[in-house]
Amino acid sequence: MVRRAVRVLLFACLWVASVALYAQGDYLEVYIVHVKPDRVADFETLTKKMVDANRRYNGDHFLAQTVMYGENHTYVFTSIRQNYADVEKHTDTFMEAIGKAYGKDAAIKMAHDWESCLISSRAELRKRRPDLSRKFPGDMAAYAKLIGNSRVLRSAAVHVRPGHGPDFETLLKNAQAVAEKAENTQPLLVSQAVEGTSGTTYYVTALRSGLDGFDKNPTIHEILGDEGYKKYLQGISDTVETSESMILHFAPELSNPAEEIVAAAPDFWQPKPVVATKTKPTSAGEKAAAEKPKQ
Repeated sequence: MVRRAVRVLLFACLWVASVALYAQGDYLEVYIVHVKPDRVADFETLTKKMVDANRRYNGDHFLAQTVMYGENHTYVFTSIRQNYADVEKHTDTFMEAIGKAYGKDAAIKMAHDWESCLISSRAELRKRRPDLSRKFPGDMAAYAKLIGNSRVLRSAAVHVRPGHGPDFETLLKNAQAVAEKAENTQPLLVSQAVEGTSGTTYYVTALRSGLDGFDKNPTIHEILGDEGYKKYLQGISDTVETSESMILHFAPELSNPAEEIVAAAPDFWQPKPVVATKTKPTSAGEKAAAEKPKQ
């Protein structure tokens, strides 16, 4: 239980889960937690302590998101992994950083306290699918720029009917091939759940610098045209069982991003702490009270 609780910060999304770097890893490790409404402050305080430990002691890198539209008090943590062995390696790295920062006993207590803030949690391992994606970042520089300059993301979980995975992938590839050629389309990143879920599930993620980035985007109807759109709708009807979407916001104070991402927008990802300043008395009464000698 303790091991699982401490691991949580290694994981997450669309979700954002879908925002992995092609050149850096083949999987996304995702951890989704639902926090008790009356324990949100405690949860974030504990998470910030874990983040600080990983920053100071060369721990794991992860990105955190909070839900804006979706189930309230939901947090998603994501990390890029090369393979299954990499998952275990970075679990140890994360735990070691916590232990170095606070000591073994304090780290164990912190894990218990963190877990007590949760209503539920779920871990997933997702395979990145650049072959199903649109305008997928091809190198670290492009990835860092995309993630570093993004503030929100929309993620859709698509649950495909049993046995229709190949049909859905063909449908998606055909649509993406057309959209890839359009100048006014933006990246759309796809990943597929391989562990931690039932059935066949794909995650489709779009990142933006703000909510206004979702305005005036070309629709799939406009991209495919009337005939193409008709075939697309029929294909979706035949292959997709259910789907749901949500919009999330990156939470830099709960994240430990890689240096390349921080460099893209340092003021956002590593904001300077706010220093409290004393205000001067404005009224005569306030000034007199301030100047009155202490008894």
